[in-house]
Order: sequence, then structure tokens, then C-alpha cells
Amino acid sequence: MPKVLVSDKLSETAVQIFRDNGVDVDFLPDVGKDKEKLLEIIGQYDGLAIRSATKVTEKIIEAADNLKVVGRAGIGVDNVDIPNATAKGIIVMNTPFGNSITTAEHAISMMLALARQIPAADVSTRAGKWEKSKFMGVEVTAKTLGIIGCGNIGAIVADRAQGLKMKVIAFDPFLTPERALDLGVEKVELDELLARADFISLHTPLTDATRGIISAENIAKMKNGARLVNCARGGLVDEVALKDALESGKLAGAAMDVFEVEPANDNPLFEAPNLICTPHLGASTNEAQENVALQVAEQMSAYLMHGAISNALNFPSISAEEAPKLMPFVKLAEMLGSFAGQLTESGIKGVRIEFEGHVADLNTKPMVSALLTGVLKPLLGDVNMVSAPVLAKDRGMHVETVNREQQGAYENYIRLTVITERQERSVAGTVFADGKPRLIQVKGVNMEAEITPAMLYITNEDKPGFIGRLGTLLGDEGVNIANFNLGRVESGGDAIALINIDGELSEAQLTNIAALEGVKQAKSLKF
Repeated sequence: MPKVLVSDKLSETAVQIFRDNGVDVDFLPDVGKDKEKLLEIIGQYDGLAIRSATKVTEKIIEAADNLKVVGRAGIGVDNVDIPNATAKGIIVMNTPFGNSITTAEHAISMMLALARQIPAADVSTRAGKWEKSKFMGVEVTAKTLGIIGCGNIGAIVADRAQGLKMKVIAFDPFLTPERALDLGVEKVELDELLARADFISLHTPLTDATRGIISAENIAKMKNGARLVNCARGGLVDEVALKDALESGKLAGAAMDVFEVEPANDNPLFEAPNLICTPHLGASTNEAQENVALQVAEQMSAYLMHGAISNALNFPSISAEEAPKLMPFVKLAEMLGSFAGQLTESGIKGVRIEFEGHVADLNTKPMVSALLTGVLKPLLGDVNMVSAPVLAKDRGMHVETVNREQQGAYENYIRLTVITERQERSVAGTVFADGKPRLIQVKGVNMEAEITPAMLYITNEDKPGFIGRLGTLLGDEGVNIANFNLGRVESGGDAIALINIDGELSEAQLTNIAALEGVKQAKSLKF
């Protein structure tokens, strides 16, 4: 009988789920705070169920000789050393969808409190003042709410706001027109949202693309007197720029549940006027905490008793027997997805995935999940092989798969076609005998390129002298070329260069490359 330690405060109902599934469980809700005690006893257990108080460090993992799974009741796993857990073969699970309603409701609550200045009015009234005229609010009815990031939580906020008779507009590169229609929101570009919205609510993950999305430059584009709500992630908002905007009156108010540095014991924003702050309460309701506790107990029990893996952050749903054959193609699929995702800048309506040759006879589900992970991660950040299909479905992405026998020169290959509002683009790859993935076609152009951690993708006019000028420029910029891969459809048309480089490019280097005569697109790719 597998044995699980519950080291944080999960509900008795969740503990009973383990028992009902035949799992032996020790409920020690305070041991997570006692590092030495946890270190002493962790070797006895096959599973560890936690919230945020337990820190699953490298030392704990090293002592966990029998541990097979760590289950986090909640979405955040920054208290788990995932790389070391992975190295030791420990599956790390979370519960990414258990607190969506709670977080959405908090955002709506913050918006309403902001509109009517409720916190400040409460403090004033309790102080014996009766400053009725000072706290003149605004109605939300008929106002425009701009949602940045219209995934699971953003969609719930949109629905609740429509119930308040608000006009909802949304910016999300992955939001298709069909999905926007289903949600009853108007899809717009970011600049239009900033200019039109009376209230702006953030519901996007923190990625390289979204970090500082509410910058001084973008605040300047907002409507004078607009109000901002952030219940998503710290780091999305330039806090210094927000403080300046509140002090100058550019913004009428802001409500912040998350901060760039947490715990936010001392933050310059706290001195700003017309600001509401809460200590990261988005998921803090009894219902949400119960939901994620029950969910993690069910997931861990299913894995320990039956081998079923769900919401795993570091392991695909692959059996031990098929892993040796399948894993190289899973790696290829994720790289193809990442390649396409990094080059796609408009809303994705769907993807078509073609498996040809022997690979079509394998278990393609993990490959589809890996490919969707690669496509979604550049913009969504916190995506894994289990959550990617759900996130794609939430965004209205149509996923089509085609399996067929070998027809061309390659014994196996995978082709991904990304269908956006503007066009269809494809990329194909295979796995050679050495087990390494290769790109064999990009946008219909045949080529052969090894996928390395850092690459430079260029489309250019096929004219004499271009490659020489490009090579000279890269040398002048201090960029070391590991390999140069070229392809074109026809002489004088468009050409593609895929360059394997030693290390990532800086923004300045990429800008200089993009400015080179003949370059149509230059993109730094990371794998």
C-alpha cells in the first residue's frame, strides 16, 4: 500500500479521499514548517501533498528515497525544486484550474471597490468623519472594461462584467474571433484597448512578452481617469510608472493584489493616492482551497494506485514500454511547436499536425500535448504537457491530427501547420538515427537544420551578396556562428536562413540585424 504524507493544512475530506482510494496517509499539517522533522521522515513516503508552507528543497528531495510524486494543492510550485525532482524521477503535480472563479471574483470585487472608493471611505468613517462629498464614485454600468489576457480567468471576468452591464473588450494574441464571439467580447489590439477602456483588468501570465506590459509608455496611451486592476502576476505592471500616474492624476485609481516583490512589506506604491492593495488574495476562499485540496488528493491517488498522470509539470503521460521510442519524437514535437509559437504574432485559430511513417503508429497523444506546449509557451509561459490541450481548447483553437503511412523520402516526420487569422504556415521535422531532432522544412522551403538552444531565423530577399553582408555583420556584432542553414523556393524570391549561434542575441544585436538591407524578418529563437 503506497504511503502519503500531508504536510500542510488540507481538509479532512481530502485526507479521506486518499484512504478511500486505498492509500495509507499520515496527516501532519504542521510538519511542513519544521524542515528538520520533514527531512527526518520524508524517506518513508511515496507521495507528499503540500500547499505553500512546505518547501521541497534539494535537501528534502535528496532524502526522499521512496518519493514518487509531489502534489501541490494550488497552481504555484515555486516552493518545489522541480529540476531536482525531475532528475530523481519524482513527478510534480499541481491543480491549475481549481481557483479560477475565486480569482475572477476577486478582480470584480477590486474593480467595484475602486469605483466607489470603499476602503478609503471605510477608514474615514471609522475615524469619526462623515466625508460624503469626498468619496464621489463612478458607476460601472455602461463603462468599458478592457481585459488583457482572455483565458480561463479572463473569460469568467468578462462574463461577470457583462452581468454588470459593462462593455467588454479584450486583448489576447491567442483569442480567435470565434472564441471572442462566444464570450461576447470585442477583440482589439493592445493600443486600442488602452485608449478605450475605463477599467483595465490584467489576466495574463508573466512571460518575456508580458513583463512590464503596463509600462510608462502604455499608461500614457490610456484614457485619462482610467482605473487599473491587477490580480494576475506581479511584474506585469511597472510599479514606479503606476505610482507616477496615480500622483499626477493620469489614472483615477488602481487596485493591486500582486506585486513585483512579495511579500510586499515595503513598496513605493503604498504611498500613492487612490490605491487599493490586498496581500495576494486571488485564490483565498474556502471553496477554492477545498477544491484544490480534493483535486490533488484524487490526482495523487490515481497515480499511486493506477499509474495515471494528470496535471504533471515535469512528466508526460507515457508508459515505460513506449518511452524509448517515443521520447525523441516528443522532444521533436515540442521544438516544432516552440519554433512556430515564437514566430506567430497573431491569434491562432487552429493547428494541423501530420504524423507520417512509423511515428504515426506510436502513441501520438503525448506528441500532440508536447507540440501544443511549445506553441503556447512563448506567450502563456506557465504551460505543461497536461494543461496545454485544455488551454488550447479554452482559447477556441481547433486541433486536427492526421496519421498516414510513409509517402516521401523520410521514414518518419512530423509537420505542424499553424492557422492564424491571416495565413497558414508550416514547419516539419524528423529524428535521425543519432536521436537528434532536425528541421527539414520551413514555410514550404526544404532545408536541414539541427535545433540548438539559440538560433537566429531570418527571411530575406534572395539577392547576391546578402549572405556575405550578413556574415560580416554577425562577426562585427560578436555573434559566433555554429552552423548556417539556407533554403529558398526560387531564385530571386524569398529565402530563409536558420543560423545556429553560440548564445542568445541582445535586443540591440537583433535590431541591427533586422536593419540589414534585404532582411524582411529577423527573430531570435530559444529552445
